[in-house]
Amino acid sequence: MGIDVAIDLGTSRTRIFLQNKGKVVDEPSVITVNLEDESILAVGEEAYHMLGRTSDRFNAMYPINGGVISDLGLVEAMISIFLKKVVSSKIGMPRAVACVPGEITDVEKRAVVNAISCAGIRRVCLIEEPVAAALGAGLDIAGPHGNFVVDVGGGTTDLAVISLSGIAVSRSIKQAGNAMDEEIIKYVKRKYNMLIGKRTAEEAKMNIGCVVPGMAAGTHRIKGRNMITGMPMWVDLRSEEMVEPLRDIADAIVRQVQDVLEETPPELIGDIYSDGIVLTGGASQIVGLDTLIKVATDLRVTVADAPSDCVVNGCGKAIKYIDKLRHHDGTVTPITDRY
Repeated sequence: MGIDVAIDLGTSRTRIFLQNKGKVVDEPSVITVNLEDESILAVGEEAYHMLGRTSDRFNAMYPINGGVISDLGLVEAMISIFLKKVVSSKIGMPRAVACVPGEITDVEKRAVVNAISCAGIRRVCLIEEPVAAALGAGLDIAGPHGNFVVDVGGGTTDLAVISLSGIAVSRSIKQAGNAMDEEIIKYVKRKYNMLIGKRTAEEAKMNIGCVVPGMAAGTHRIKGRNMITGMPMWVDLRSEEMVEPLRDIADAIVRQVQDVLEETPPELIGDIYSDGIVLTGGASQIVGLDTLIKVATDLRVTVADAPSDCVVNGCGKAIKYIDKLRHHDGTVTPITDRY
């Protein structure tokens, strides 16, 4: 008998959930390739530690950008390797639920389906990330009640008002965790004349990231190359410094929240006013982001428990609805047992 699987194929990290086992894979979406013979040298954590440290013979890269597959062959290889780590070759994996950003094209959806199918899975059902995030956050999305979820991931921020297991209003923007990393790199280059890599910027964001002055106090040492002398150097970044590179992206997310609220039907707005907004995704933990949204909307804003795992856990919960998923085009919404 086969084991159904749920896959969160994220821009920054790939997470896999096995039926009756829970989350079994949580690794960076990075793969290292030998350029001479195009063989795979490493994937996941091992490949992540090679970022920016490879010779000309190898290339460590993220094959997913902005929630969209940029190299189908590498993603196929990465998924297959991850699944082989956790599932015996004697056990089939006939069905899978995978999440996609809220606003991608049919061609991009088909690429996700093809990448997962190559791992030996015969049926792939897609679910929008905000719907999966809402399920993973423990929200009741089946009833005629509005739930507002903001999923701040690595490649995209997906916002949606969900009711009756469907999306009433949604937005998806590429202002998220990876964009924050890029802004940190630019800030350090501009202020300190120092070049740093994406991995260094990501570590600084996770350790001292802040978007509201005075809300955090801490330092984080970063190391890079002096642009003038070419010599190694280091700088101790302070939390309050992080406001400058991160604030514009935080403000962009806040504007999208306001736009979604303006488009939401009045009855659902009443529900949101009572329940507030739920934040999910790894970048939702940036200090002060919830405060900015609260001040701008005058609504209660909460960060879900284990926000990084909400999407994959929601995909896992959707496994039991695979037989009731109705859409023929691959994009699906969980249909509850009472239907």
